Amino acid sequence: MAKKELSKKTLKKSFWNWFYGNLTCFSQEHMQTFGYLVSMLPVVEELYDNKDDQKKAMETYTAFFNTEPQIGTVVVGITAGLEEARANGEEIDGEMINGIRAGLMGPLAGIGDSLIVGTLIPILLGIGLGLSEGGSPLGAVFYIIVWNVLAIFGMRMLYFKGYELGGKAVEMMVGEKANAIRESVIMVGTIVIGAVAASWINVTTAFKMVNSEGGTIIDLQSTLDGIFPKLLSALTVIFCWWLMKKKKLSPTIVMLILVIIAFAGVLLGIFNPGLSY
Repeated sequence: MAKKELSKKTLKKSFWNWFYGNLTCFSQEHMQTFGYLVSMLPVVEELYDNKDDQKKAMETYTAFFNTEPQIGTVVVGITAGLEEARANGEEIDGEMINGIRAGLMGPLAGIGDSLIVGTLIPILLGIGLGLSEGGSPLGAVFYIIVWNVLAIFGMRMLYFKGYELGGKAVEMMVGEKANAIRESVIMVGTIVIGAVAASWINVTTAFKMVNSEGGTIIDLQSTLDGIFPKLLSALTVIFCWWLMKKKKLSPTIVMLILVIIAFAGVLLGIFNPGLSY
């Protein structure tokens, strides 16, 4: 019997299905499961002619799956390679494939969130904000183009590299070296987020105590600057982190809270109206 091999056309279709559909029918119960099914469908259809075999193979991918979509592309590529090996009679079953998927999705989510969400996106947004000064649309254009180019080519490379490596990619993704890389990326991401916060968040107070003759007794902002420059900005960042991390509030709710605080601060004379906080 001739060896079954996935065509480039099928692999490309599988990749694009994941690229556009990784969050298809997203829910708390299934997360990215349906997106995974959509991406594996062309793979299974090419490898198996019998409908019952196709159905049995697809049942493997109905298990819960959720990871960082960009870095997680490599898992889809790996399982495409494993499915090809299974179709050629190698001792690979659905339990083994799901074990590999379950074992990879957690570590890759940590790596992806640190590298993509915590590092790459803040860097691109920081550059875009700088280019947008004065109302220029160049920043938005820069972010849209650069992000999509990096996402498409990066995810495509990961998919095909995962397919080529198959099960051998597991040790690369979750081994000791991968853990060291993950910790390094987390550190870099933390530094980048801190730099972005220091550069773009500027919270100041207009509160002053004056005497009967109109002279200033206490200028609160000058006093705070003498103690710790940009102290209010740092406290604002910590406050937002506390609300989202500890109190589990959504970013939208946090923004509404900041608006309420700013509004009340203007009414009480703590902030100056018309300034950016």
